Amino acid sequence: MLGTITGYGPAPRSLIDISHRLRPRDYTIAALLDEHTTLTTDQLTAVLFAHPTTCRHRLHQLRTLTFVDRFIRNQPGAANATCWTPGLLSARWAALARGDSPPTARMVRIRQDRVYASPTLAHQLSTNQFFVDLLAHARGHPETGLLRWWSEQNTAAAFGQRIRPDGHGIWRSRDRTVGFHLELDRGTEPLSRLVGRLAAHRLLQAEGGPQYPLLFMLPSRAREQHLHRRLAEACEPTLTIATSCPQAGPNPAGPVWRVAGNGRHRLPLAELPSRHGQPGILNPGPPTGEDDPLRLLHR
Repeated sequence: MLGTITGYGPAPRSLIDISHRLRPRDYTIAALLDEHTTLTTDQLTAVLFAHPTTCRHRLHQLRTLTFVDRFIRNQPGAANATCWTPGLLSARWAALARGDSPPTARMVRIRQDRVYASPTLAHQLSTNQFFVDLLAHARGHPETGLLRWWSEQNTAAAFGQRIRPDGHGIWRSRDRTVGFHLELDRGTEPLSRLVGRLAAHRLLQAEGGPQYPLLFMLPSRAREQHLHRRLAEACEPTLTIATSCPQAGPNPAGPVWRVAGNGRHRLPLAELPSRHGQPGILNPGPPTGEDDPLRLLHR
């Protein structure tokens, strides 16, 4: 007998039951949620849909199929964002596509509840927003593209657990590609802790890792200025460190990046120094088609 979802009627038992109703965009949603934990309706709209109403309608349909699920993030004094997580069947699809054993319904529910209860949920959503903004920019500028978007966990694994930034990406603008590591700062840590992360990146480069800039996205111009003072004292000539803040501009692809030791001039993301280097144990190398976060749209 089929199970039921309250208010939605019979629930499908397997991917086969809903295979005729899934489209490449739906698999893309599943892959993004699997990699990046949770995305809001607005974020999914910016990346994959032409209008918020269309996005909400499709997500509602996918939820009735137990392909995705959602919770409401209540914030005093702010709009209540709807956050989407993998449902039972999208979690099953993602695991099987990787060659892993599929999770049980209980495991999926625990994962969903863990996301909802996470004290770092706001940080996760802000980190995801950075990459969503790049993908949204690329939708309107075909000469650009986000060729790689890795989560904190996948980044750490790919670089031999030497570093653990909030995310890693590779940005393309015409014929130039720039790899980067992102540290998203919400102003909750002392600056000494941010500066302390430089040593791991320096060691990674010394051991054969790529020469990618380390980006610090800071919550205010004042904190950005304070960090630059600390960076001047730390003196890391082998690393490219660039910072930005909301006052510099809303588009991370634009001229919002201030390179440490280069005055107050700001550069576009595509103009930051970056070298992929030779692939190796600590260097995944240049991006491939399998790294494209939207690759499933084209299959």
